[in-house]
Amino acid sequence: MRNMTLAAIAATTLTAGAALADTTLKMATIEPSLGQAITMATFANVVNGHLDDVQIEVAGGGAATVHQLETARGNLDMYMVSPTIYNFISKGAAMYKNEADAAEASKNLALLMWFPYGQYHYAVRGDSDLELLDDIEGATVFLGPAGGGAFNAAKGWIAATTGLVAGEDYEAITANWATGFQSFLDGKIDMYVNGCIDPCQQFIQFTETESIRFIGPESHEGEAVTKFLGNFRYLAEIPDGLYENQVNEGPVMSNDTAVGIGVRADLDEETIYQVTKAFWDNVGGITSDAPWAKVLNLEFAAQSLANMPLHPGAARYYKEVGVLK
Repeated sequence: MRNMTLAAIAATTLTAGAALADTTLKMATIEPSLGQAITMATFANVVNGHLDDVQIEVAGGGAATVHQLETARGNLDMYMVSPTIYNFISKGAAMYKNEADAAEASKNLALLMWFPYGQYHYAVRGDSDLELLDDIEGATVFLGPAGGGAFNAAKGWIAATTGLVAGEDYEAITANWATGFQSFLDGKIDMYVNGCIDPCQQFIQFTETESIRFIGPESHEGEAVTKFLGNFRYLAEIPDGLYENQVNEGPVMSNDTAVGIGVRADLDEETIYQVTKAFWDNVGGITSDAPWAKVLNLEFAAQSLANMPLHPGAARYYKEVGVLK
């Protein structure tokens, strides 16, 4: 395997003897082409390859906010969480305000691990005259599916660093992930945004035939940026030299956040301990095929965010390896 894709991972994950396992866990993740879904499917693949009595079945597609509620209600076992959406469900707020059982159901949610969402890449063609985010006034861009978390984060970063407002100063197209990327491939938009851990499949594909430049703001300082980052986002650089036809001559400042694998809190402690252990004891063996996995680490995984409790099985493993007391 070279540069694992979700299709390849999911094929092995979904067929790797789940019928023979004593325990089958149902994992839901987001759009299969996205880096976060690939991370979660890779997690499942590693676990499935090292545990005989536990298998994780992965289904890609749909919204993480919906998966979270379904997990809390006991209809799923594992899903992609973020500090923000966990904070919302625990308070019955935002998209959960009309779900009467949301806050109570959230007590059945726990964390297995956090991992980086990946730096938001604000990408233009290598010969584009857009050299800074400050230059995108009048441009046509894809920020992510309209109204989604990625869309709002990209829109917020641009507004905080440049003062430019989506829909007023530049056009943010309405499209799903696949259509947004295809629009960039076809040259129909000026800038494409995707948050992912490098190397990202979309940019590997694009730079096979085209040059690319990642752009950042003229300044990433100030009160507006501090407010945008809040408690759950942080500054992160995109290095130069990541892709064959990347024309950046130095690193570019961007933003990142944490996402994670959430689980039902009522899942068996020993099962989640074994699942957590199987992944972390073996993740080092996949980095040649999945080089982005090099950034995953135990300290990041076990950190406390949004007061989301660690599952006792995961906490047991993190204490065992010394990252928790």
